[in-house]
Amino acid sequence: MIDSSDINQTRRDLLIGGALSATAAALPPMASAQGPETGQAPAATPAPVTARVALRVNGQRYELDLDTRTTLLDMLREHLRLTGTKKGCDQGQCGACTVIVDGRRINSCLSLAVMHEGADVTTIEGLGTPEKLHPLQAAFVKHDGYQCGYCTPGQICSAVAALDEIRRGIPSHVSADLDAQPLLSAAELRERMSGNICRCGAYSNIIDAITEYAGRPA
Repeated sequence: MIDSSDINQTRRDLLIGGALSATAAALPPMASAQGPETGQAPAATPAPVTARVALRVNGQRYELDLDTRTTLLDMLREHLRLTGTKKGCDQGQCGACTVIVDGRRINSCLSLAVMHEGADVTTIEGLGTPEKLHPLQAAFVKHDGYQCGYCTPGQICSAVAALDEIRRGIPSHVSADLDAQPLLSAAELRERMSGNICRCGAYSNIIDAITEYAGRPA
């Protein structure tokens, strides 16, 4: 007959052994912790690879030596101090970082700065200032197209570029005829602005602001 105390002892030994194994797995290997005892110096972190990037931002030319991993968003915010462009999800999902590059809107968090050598970049600071608002900025204020305001710079940059797409006849997924001039309709605007998320839910006011700026009745 098996003694219950033996079973309990075995169970305790198993639990203790499992806990020790998990702890050992979580700790860094002792062999990699090189110190004075081993006579080897710890490996130095390699210096980042840098490249010189020349481009124009809001009409001004800049030349910067940047880590090649620097995104366009981080270049604007951290190196040029143009903090109007916001870092939201940092994964290209929310559109808060939208800027206009050579006439096209892009998510600056997904694009490396070194990819834009010689480019012409426009941020929200290049569209208007508090003293002289861009007409679309004024329309956003009039129609309360923002609440917390965090997504607003990206919304406005995206809207300016979206209206230019319509003027140039570029169709969207909701354009009924790919060969015809796209209509400036609420459906077109909603589709083209669908990559810009407003967590406050001011979408209807945003569409009203864009429509008024475009010169059509809301």
